[in-house]
Amino acid sequence: MSESNGSSNRLVISQAMKALDELKYEVASELGITPPADGYWGNVSSYENGSIGGSITKKLVAFAQQHLAESMPNGE
Repeated sequence: MSESNGSSNRLVISQAMKALDELKYEVASELGITPPADGYWGNVSSYENGSIGGSITKKLVAFAQQHLAESMPNGE
């Protein structure tokens, strides 16, 4: 999730980079995937990287749903 990887993805909140990177390592650990010692994820299989990305997406969607539900007035 390095900013220098040539990706066109841009974070809306630049401070989120560290939190997303930590989430990547947390999810990898939960899935039993050993993070690369050098931090370069290019040698990790696409299946494993896809599993990590999918799990991160599920967690972020659940977080957003919870946040939205908590911000809604009662009865809506």
